[in-house]
Amino acid sequence: MLTRKQQELLLFIHERMKESGVPPSFDEMKDALDLASKSGIHRLITALEERGFIRRLPNRARALEVIKLPEAYSASLQPKRGFSPSVIQGSLGAQPAASPARSAANTDNNSVSVPVMGRIAAGVPISAIQNNTHDISVPLEMVGPGDHYALEVRGDSMIEAGILDGDTVVIRTTNSANPGEIIVALVDDEEATLKRFRRKGASIALEAANPAYETRIFGPDRVKIQGKLVGLIRRYH
Repeated sequence: MLTRKQQELLLFIHERMKESGVPPSFDEMKDALDLASKSGIHRLITALEERGFIRRLPNRARALEVIKLPEAYSASLQPKRGFSPSVIQGSLGAQPAASPARSAANTDNNSVSVPVMGRIAAGVPISAIQNNTHDISVPLEMVGPGDHYALEVRGDSMIEAGILDGDTVVIRTTNSANPGEIIVALVDDEEATLKRFRRKGASIALEAANPAYETRIFGPDRVKIQGKLVGLIRRYH
């Protein structure tokens, strides 16, 4: 998974190294991404390193090595396969490809294969959505029409809605929701979280289902709906 800013920074570093053989400075990265301070670049660099996209070389100033590029970048050079919800690739205006939930029905016609796209926070928002890790079989009646993907839940903020840490939620891709529906929300184009959708006047409220967490209020331009909950899968060990 890469957020939009993480992907922009990775591609900027990659293109600069192709041109000059030298990574850009932190000031150049800050200006290229239109960030207010270099602390934001430090966070993005750390996130890229943790996800295995870059490597910082020790004892050398401005020493960065690009290990791999996001699938969304290389996909432009080859035929696309599978399904990519827009938040996964960070291309927030893009339309998702055809859903495997519509095309990968099992032979018994009672279930469909849905891609698990990583983890989602049911707690404090985290940059946690990743690329397709594996597929799961979902009952056909759970998904209905449209494009779908699944996310593994981390956190306890939705426990009173019956969503527990370790559950897998099935999400229908949409950019709109009705008040009271549980959605995948992208905050400030960076942080993804699973919360109940409410409106507070002109603002958007992301409401937890756990009294230990406060409802978070955002301006409408800060929240993008990436899908809404349609089902839940729980494994017992």
